Amino acid sequence: MSACYLLPVILALTAAPEAADASERATVLIVVGAAGEAEYGRQFAAWAARWEVAAKKAQATVQTIGLASPEKEPDRDLLAATITKAAAAKQAAALWIVLIGHGTFDGKTARFNLRGPDVSAVELAQWLKGCERPTAIIDCAAASGPFLQELSAPNRVVITATRSGHEHNFARLGDFLSAAIADPAADLDKDEQTSLLEAFLSAAANVQEFYAKDGRLVTEHALLDDNGDKLGTPSDWFRGLRATKRAKDGGSLDGLRASQLHLVPSTREEQLSAASRARRDAIERDLELHRQKKSSLEEADYYRQIEPLLIELARLYASAGEGAGIAE
Repeated sequence: MSACYLLPVILALTAAPEAADASERATVLIVVGAAGEAEYGRQFAAWAARWEVAAKKAQATVQTIGLASPEKEPDRDLLAATITKAAAAKQAAALWIVLIGHGTFDGKTARFNLRGPDVSAVELAQWLKGCERPTAIIDCAAASGPFLQELSAPNRVVITATRSGHEHNFARLGDFLSAAIADPAADLDKDEQTSLLEAFLSAAANVQEFYAKDGRLVTEHALLDDNGDKLGTPSDWFRGLRATKRAKDGGSLDGLRASQLHLVPSTREEQLSAASRARRDAIERDLELHRQKKSSLEEADYYRQIEPLLIELARLYASAGEGAGIAE
C-alpha cells in the first residue's frame, strides 16, 4: 500500500481533544567559562544572552552560571550541584546544557575552562549518570571533541565545536548556534519551529562560510551525536535533514533525536502533551528505522509494516486537534 492510499485513512481519523501539559517545560543551563581576555568575555556574554532570550521565550526554567559575581562556592561546585539535581528530576521535558567558553586537551583529558577549577568530560558524564530525561549537551569550546565520546548515550544529543581535542584554536560555532536556535530562517522543514538539528546545520554552514570568506584554514569541525555510538556525524554528511553516511557500519544514523528537540516549540507542538510528544517521537524513530530498511523490502511489505505506525501517529495528532501534517 502506498502512502497516497494511507493518506485518506490518516486524515479521516479523529478523537477527543487532549489538553497539553503546559507544566512540562525544558530546563536550560547556560554555563559561561573563564574568558581569559575581555574581548572573549564580551562575545561569550552575547552568546549566553541569545540563549537566555530563547529559553525565556520557551518559558523554560533557565539558569546561567559564570556571568554574575563569583559565589562563595566555585563555579565547578555550583555546576555539579545544578546538573545533578536537574538530571535526577523525574520529568519528560528536556534538559539543555550549553557550555560557552574555552576548552583544553592535554592528550588524555579534555576540560572546559571555568572560573576556578575546570570541569572534565569524565566529571560531567558522572554528574549526568542516571539521567532519564531527554538531554542536549552543547559544548561550544575549542578542543571539545573528546566530550562527545564521554557524554554520548541513549536519549541524548551531544554537539561539539571540534572533532578532536587537538583542534585547540578559538571556536566560532557557539556564536552561530546561539543565533540559530530560535531563528525562523534556520527552520528547514518549515514546521514553524527550529530544531536542534536545524540549528546545528545552520551554524556549521555559517562557520564554514566564515573561514572560506577570509581564506582561512578551517580549524574547527563540529560534530553531532544522537544515536549513542560515541562517533558523531559532521554537518556535511547531511543532505537536508537526513544523514546520508553513517560513522559505523550497521549503526543507526545520527540526526533523528536532534530533529525532535525544539527549544522554542511551535503553537501546534505545544498542543501535544508531554506523554503524547514522547510517544510521537518514538513512532517517528520506528518509522525512520523502517525507512532505512526500505530498499531491502518489497514495496507492499514496507507499507504494510509502516501502516499501523502512521495510523497511530494520525490518531495522536487528531487527539490534539491536529489532523494534518503527517510525513510519509
